[in-house]
Amino acid sequence: MSQVISARDIQEMIRNGKSLTELPADAILTPSARELIQDWETNGGNNNGALQASNGNGSAPYVAGEHIAPPPKKLNSKSSKAELEAFFKSPYAHTLKEQICQMGHRLWKRAYVDGNGGNMAIRVGEDIAICTPTLVSKGSLKPEDMCLVDFEGNQLCGTKKRTSEILMHLQMMKKQPTAVATCHCHPPYATAFAVVGEAPPTCMLPEYEVFCSVGVAPYRTPGSPDMGKLVADLTDSYNTILMANHGVVTWSHNNIEEAYWRMEIIEAYCRTIVVAGQLGKPINTFTGPQMKDILNIKKSLGFVDPRYNMKECELCDSGDWRPGAVGQEPQSAEATVGLDAEAEAAVKAITDQILSQMK
Repeated sequence: MSQVISARDIQEMIRNGKSLTELPADAILTPSARELIQDWETNGGNNNGALQASNGNGSAPYVAGEHIAPPPKKLNSKSSKAELEAFFKSPYAHTLKEQICQMGHRLWKRAYVDGNGGNMAIRVGEDIAICTPTLVSKGSLKPEDMCLVDFEGNQLCGTKKRTSEILMHLQMMKKQPTAVATCHCHPPYATAFAVVGEAPPTCMLPEYEVFCSVGVAPYRTPGSPDMGKLVADLTDSYNTILMANHGVVTWSHNNIEEAYWRMEIIEAYCRTIVVAGQLGKPINTFTGPQMKDILNIKKSLGFVDPRYNMKECELCDSGDWRPGAVGQEPQSAEATVGLDAEAEAAVKAITDQILSQMK
């Protein structure tokens, strides 16, 4: 079974002075792990240089959820105003706010959001969450922009107004108690699949199969309770949900960075298969046993997937998607009917007459 290597694993190897050439050849790398390896290679395999390149000061690069000590007392929406305000201003909350900002900047740099689009949330208590504000570009988010809300959408702390789509995130957290963080944006290739209401085909790339499990929710007005319910109802089986004619939302039981990873992965996957479909060659897919091995890795990581109990022969259904398919209007009956013999004779007679007069 292939080993999944995270950014934390790479960071630990660098700290301990190990060469990254020691990584298993068949290892599955998370996107952040790849970034750290690229830094290491850029610095000629120098560990200190890789650490400095990762955040400019030689300290360990940011890894979501690391070096964070949550407060000993669990808060909820019934906690006093003073307790909530103190928590919202705490170093722990500030670290979570910084994580959201960093993910927002990465979404914006990759053009997964435009204008003030996209939103994120992190569960921080029994029924409270830190979320992004409305009408702020994800490329310019700052920690002081964040909001604290309860699971009914009421704003408890923060100077800016919470995102208008927070109800969807909260309904997901209510429905899926293990959901720690949620991320919504509009990556173009994945959103194209959402526009046609079709989940991407499966069994082509292992990273996609391990980290993403994709469902499709029908269109409802963004920010409405109906939209939130339709998405939330899919969270037991899917961690990446296409919202028809809208965009993509992901959730993670670990941290906001993992929710962000799923955006990178589904967008890269959708782009890849669209290009592959234009090459004019048959697309190779995994066999049933190969797909079963990948699902075993996925299950060991605690990710949801509706295919765990399926037979091997059922694992690679690609639905109605066909590579390179182009819509074509069927020919009319008239276009397929042969020429009329009498009409043909008349045309020939007239043509002969015209030619004889020209001599």
